[in-house]
Formats: sequence, structure tokens, C-alpha cells
Amino acid sequence: MSQLKDKIIATAIEMFETYGYHGVTVNQIVEKSGTSKGGFYHHFKSKDELLYMIHDYFITYVLEKADEAIQTYTTPTERLQAIIQSWVKVFDLYKPHLSVFYQESKYLKPEYDEIIQKKRDEYRDIIFNILEEGVKAGEFRPNISVKITGMAIIGMVNWMYKWYKKDGEKTIEEIGEIFTDLILHSLLTKEAKENPAYMSFFIDES
Repeated sequence: MSQLKDKIIATAIEMFETYGYHGVTVNQIVEKSGTSKGGFYHHFKSKDELLYMIHDYFITYVLEKADEAIQTYTTPTERLQAIIQSWVKVFDLYKPHLSVFYQESKYLKPEYDEIIQKKRDEYRDIIFNILEEGVKAGEFRPNISVKITGMAIIGMVNWMYKWYKKDGEKTIEEIGEIFTDLILHSLLTKEAKENPAYMSFFIDES
């Protein structure tokens, strides 16, 4: 991605956070980013597409990381642990994008909203599939509801956008470890918890 495109997106995020999507014009974004209308329209068809691309940034990132985890690891526990770690980090890497997403997503045009929703559904289904695989493999407790558990995990992690601060008490890595510990302690069977390969996924209690 070009430096100019990155600069326009960063400027738009800052302005949308402050003034709202409808409180900002293309002219204002162009002026503040120090570019031209030609430069803007070279990268974006419209302000609507710009808003969509802000949303798409982090959703594409977590999908790529989830696919990477599935390709890299063989067990459901390892895959879920890797996905949780990369998912938590998105709130550090793309916090401004996420803030704009939750604040301004209602203004997405239907064609863009459909693309974003499809990607969100795809991510949800990845979580559901890993939970199903974990139950079948005997690693996750057989009595869990895959859908309710999956939505609980999604809600737990996504709520970070409300409270996470870069200068907070815990680093993003420590938060990832806490989430992994909580989720895997609630999911894994007694036998899976005793698997030496998974011991490093839990917070040391000594």
C-alpha cells in the first residue's frame, strides 16, 4: 500500500473519530492529509469506499492470521491458542480502525456492508469449526454448546475495543495470555490440560 493511501486513511480515521463520518468531507480529508482531490480519487472511488477500507483492514488481518494458524498447527487447541493471540493483538495494531468501525459502521453502503458481514461470518465459522474439531478430537469438553461458546469467545475478545489502552496495566501480550488461559481452562478436558504440549498456554500458578 502506498504511503499516500496510508496517510489518507490515517487522516480520515482521526477525523471520523473526532467529528463522525457525516461531519467530515472529502475536501477536509484532502486538505488535512496534504494531498489533492486527484490523489484521493486515485486511491478511493468515494468517501464510502474509504470507510469500507478502514473496516476491511483489520477484518482481513484476523482472517489471514486465522488461516495461518490453521495451516501451521495440527491440533484444535494449538489453532485456537494461535488465533486468540493474533486476534487480541489486532486491538493494539488497529485500535483507531476498530473505534471508527464501531462508531461509524452503520453508515456503510449496503454493498460494502455485505462484504464486511461476509468476512465477519467467515471468522465466526472458523471459531465454530475449531470448537467442533476440538470436541470430536476429545480435546474440548463434549458437553459444550459450540455456538454459544463460540459467540461467548467472540464477545469476550471483541469487547476489548471498549477498555483496552496501550498504556494500561497489562501489555497486549499479557492480555492475550490471560484470555488464552481463561478460554482453554474452560474448554479443555482434564486429559488435554495434562498434555505437556499445552502447558505453556496456561499462566504459571507457581
